[in-house]
Amino acid sequence: MQKLNKIILYCRSGFEKECAAEITDRSAQKQIYGFVKVKENSGYIVFECYQDGDAQLLIKDLAFRTLIFARQIFLSGDLLVDLPTNDRISPIIDALSGCIDKAGDLRVEVADTNEGKALSGFCRKFTVPLRQALRSKRILLKAENPSRPVIHLFFINSNSCYVGYSLSQNNSPFYMGIPRLKFPTDAPSRSTLKLEEAFHIFIPYEEWDERLKGGLNAVDLGACPGGWTYQLVKRNMMVYAIDNGPMNEKLMETGQVKHYREDGFKFMPKKHNIYWLVCDMVEKPTKVTELIAKWLVNGWCRETIFNLKLPMKKRYEEVKQSLHLLNDELNNKKINVQIQAKQLYHDREEVTVHVQRIWG
Repeated sequence: MQKLNKIILYCRSGFEKECAAEITDRSAQKQIYGFVKVKENSGYIVFECYQDGDAQLLIKDLAFRTLIFARQIFLSGDLLVDLPTNDRISPIIDALSGCIDKAGDLRVEVADTNEGKALSGFCRKFTVPLRQALRSKRILLKAENPSRPVIHLFFINSNSCYVGYSLSQNNSPFYMGIPRLKFPTDAPSRSTLKLEEAFHIFIPYEEWDERLKGGLNAVDLGACPGGWTYQLVKRNMMVYAIDNGPMNEKLMETGQVKHYREDGFKFMPKKHNIYWLVCDMVEKPTKVTELIAKWLVNGWCRETIFNLKLPMKKRYEEVKQSLHLLNDELNNKKINVQIQAKQLYHDREEVTVHVQRIWG
């Protein structure tokens, strides 16, 4: 049985410092303290708590959906090293014994790096015998159960891994924290996957039929050539595409898109029947945030998804400042909203924000 005093967080390679700054800040708000082990471009960080039991509290009380830079979070002990090549399973079972029983799922994972990808074949093969062994010891249930904890093995190399678990109601449901999406060949640009992923991350599937239904009116600011408009059209929405540049001809042929050659920062809707506002413009985060706040304050949209392009330094601080600015502006106007932000898998130097206006 291992001592579980560490939190493992996956993140985008190159954003380890931002992930570390965020978990340090957020845990301190809950009066939980520790130190972070960061290796640049590794795709993960380790947050080690000073006090026994604090790591368990953190994975329970810190809402995963509110973390911006983390793709996954799980509780772990020390790195298991020098696993014998002829029997890696026994040390792993020893590490899990007494820590967890009747888990509902098993994920054998790697970092989203070139080194990690080289291990992915090994992980797939290793999962089958490990699953059988864990089930025989009753550490893992015989059938998957989405309400039970998830066992995580995170391999650094073929003989070293972190072993632990996440809580099914407070983790990412995706393997490695990454939704697997296929690029539609008829989409105008790969940026279309950003908006599709945002829908998967921010909107519960049981609410898609209502909040992403056909017939809704939407505005896409900075739409050219139409990557985000494509996602709205695919869902049978009517879209006002705002951009001085040209739009994809096939999108225009659908009859669902009206193209206005205007500056997205100056456009104002003539009708107040817009449900969705989406925006992926290359501009300073503060300027975009002020624009979105104007739309929400004026009641021009019900929900919005937009991207904040990040600077090279102090990226967590920049996002935090923009979200505070948005929240303060809306609170001052007594406008009730739910705000979520996440660096998505298909994002690069940016963070995607979702805001839903709550009426009543």
